[in-house]
Amino acid sequence: MSKKSQIHLITLATTLALFLISSCVADVVVLTADNFENEVGKDRGALVEFYAPWCGHCKKIAPFFEQLGILVKKTKSVLAGKVDCDENKELCTKYGVSGYPTIKWFPEGSLEPKDYEGSRTVDGFAEFINKEAGTNIKVGGFPSHVVALTTDNFDEIVMDKTKDVFVEFYATWCGHCKALAPIYESLGTAYKNERDVVIANLDGDRFRSLAERFDITGYPTMKFFPKDNKAGEDYNGGRELKSLVEFINQRCGTSRDAQGHLTSDAGIVEVLHDLVKEFMGADGDEKKAVFAKIQEEAGNLHGSFARYGNIYIKAAQSCMAKGADYARNEIQRLERMLSKSISSLKADEFIVKKNVLSAFA
Repeated sequence: MSKKSQIHLITLATTLALFLISSCVADVVVLTADNFENEVGKDRGALVEFYAPWCGHCKKIAPFFEQLGILVKKTKSVLAGKVDCDENKELCTKYGVSGYPTIKWFPEGSLEPKDYEGSRTVDGFAEFINKEAGTNIKVGGFPSHVVALTTDNFDEIVMDKTKDVFVEFYATWCGHCKALAPIYESLGTAYKNERDVVIANLDGDRFRSLAERFDITGYPTMKFFPKDNKAGEDYNGGRELKSLVEFINQRCGTSRDAQGHLTSDAGIVEVLHDLVKEFMGADGDEKKAVFAKIQEEAGNLHGSFARYGNIYIKAAQSCMAKGADYARNEIQRLERMLSKSISSLKADEFIVKKNVLSAFA
């Protein structure tokens, strides 16, 4: 075999290995025409969602199906899988899929499915699987990062002038509220590490006096209570996660994506970033003068930005003491730490420091 052929085979093997890893690491297994019969119809039952990436109803149930994936993964006797019908049209046609989402149950050892016609919630999925597979999946083990407001805690939480608070007023009978619920839970999770941001909700039927206090006439209604305006501001943006995250980032000065990860902008203070460029190009007394400016500007910052200012100061001090290579070496160390299994809080700390150090590198 030629060297070129050997390299080609190694590349194919590596690509296949990466594909298999990426398909199986997720709690909901990504199924394709290539791996479907290797995963489904074996020694475990499978609940499979056939979907299209552009389908609005598919997007709405996605958080529920992800929660189901976490639950069934623990049982090891049931698979939660999903098939992108735009990418696997023949496979979807084979199983009679004509609309999205279509959910089918494949019993253990069978490729002959039955249609799932229950409610499209994690409770409905779990109840169905328990009946079909004899499992005992219990829903409710998901910690909520949405603060439940009541008459007892509303003013304490929402009127706190050290917090930006986003509130959904909902009713338990409201269909639109039910559709928003998993998206709103994802929003709460995305901002769980933000000290100054609270994602909360209130049952307007149960606590009508509070709903009337803020002129709530329909559900869901979302209001933003920033630190400097506790009268509340109406939120009129989209109800998809992306729009909600963009709003929170813009109004609260945060830098999160829809999964709650910090972006490359997190921790960046523009005025300090500009001074760092000047600092890195200076020498001797001039460098010390620019450092004094960094200290002065950092001292004018408040809240989260005050913490970021301290990182700029310490990084500048280390650069002066350890030389120009300090920032680059420290970034490499932080990247090694981020590649390990660490808490989300620790990851946030490292990402912010890495972002700030990028100006010095």
